[in-house]
Amino acid sequence: MSLTVPNDLLDQARAGDVDDAAFVACVRDSLPYAWELISELVRTRTESGAIFADNQVPPPDEAARGQLLRCLASDAMRGALERHFQVKLAFQNCHRVAVFDPSATAELAHFTTARAQILNQQPELVDC
Repeated sequence: MSLTVPNDLLDQARAGDVDDAAFVACVRDSLPYAWELISELVRTRTESGAIFADNQVPPPDEAARGQLLRCLASDAMRGALERHFQVKLAFQNCHRVAVFDPSATAELAHFTTARAQILNQQPELVDC
């Protein structure tokens, strides 16, 4: 299961629209590794003033890797985090997450090319 959904949030979803802040809190609480990694990248990018910041360290274990994959594979979760942090997210190789300033369209486009994906491949990550 991707998320541990509190009953009040489940009731909210059954009744209609889900509050973005409540959904983001659910993601934060359900996927703490993914949340912390993305939060740290946002802090790094903000503090450095860089156009983007990325992670190149594999997750410490399969549970953490699973959190990251579930979080970034979901359009709803990814979109909610992008709105919450006011960034664009990109993802490569089961662990290489990047946060981009929303104005960084050229850099984001470069990061998400087939060429960039191929050049980012590493033999030790074949099974991820």
